[in-house]
Amino acid sequence: MPEETQNSVIRFTEKMGRYTVDAIEELGIYGALFGESVYWIFFGARMRQPVRISSVFAQMMEIGIRAIPIIALMGSTIGIMLAIQGIYSLRIFGAESRVVYGIALSVTREFAPLITGILVAGRSGSALAARLGTMTINQEIDALNVMGINPVRYLVVPALLAMVVMVPALTLFSMFIGMYSAGLYVGVDLDIGMAAYIDQTIDILTLNDLMHGLGKSLIFAVLIAIIGVANGALVKGGAEGVGKITTRAVVQAIIAIVITDMLFAYMAIQ
Repeated sequence: MPEETQNSVIRFTEKMGRYTVDAIEELGIYGALFGESVYWIFFGARMRQPVRISSVFAQMMEIGIRAIPIIALMGSTIGIMLAIQGIYSLRIFGAESRVVYGIALSVTREFAPLITGILVAGRSGSALAARLGTMTINQEIDALNVMGINPVRYLVVPALLAMVVMVPALTLFSMFIGMYSAGLYVGVDLDIGMAAYIDQTIDILTLNDLMHGLGKSLIFAVLIAIIGVANGALVKGGAEGVGKITTRAVVQAIIAIVITDMLFAYMAIQ
């Protein structure tokens, strides 16, 4: 093998090795942040450093309440889209009246948690990363440590708790608005009354379907919060670095959400 080719292979191997080590270290940071957050949730009060409830409610307002309009818009759009495509596909077989089965299961188990997770990652995950990144650049995190205030308890835990509460709540809201919007379109296209549509939906869905979607949304919430915070803490390079780390946090959160959703779908059919 020529020497130049050998050097190229060595450089490529070294680069891949560095990327692998960096990825493992970053996963370790994610795990450490989550573990420390859980510790402060359960033991902070015993150490006379409880989590600030006012901060949790402020984060819940920002993450959840102010996201309702965009969740409603996307949920209704997805529901109508599923109704349109479902009726179009099933009409080929003369089974368009069975479209309710596809709508109910798809919205509850897949689309509502997935779309909600992606929207929250883009809206609140990026804001969390930018906020922590700016504080890191301005040395505000170091100032908290100097004052004896643990940054994880003060900044991370309220965001994590708010995510864990509000993302499943938004997912449940998205389920209802998506299925209701789909029912309106089905009623117009197939002349099925809303009462009949609701009865079919109740007969189709089980508690397991509902818990499947909400369980995924709970994991999505943890992923969004931890990835956003960890990226904000790792920022470098001033204002430009904050921009890059914000984009990176959103991309990583969406990738993690999609992979987790795929794993859930695989385990559900086993």
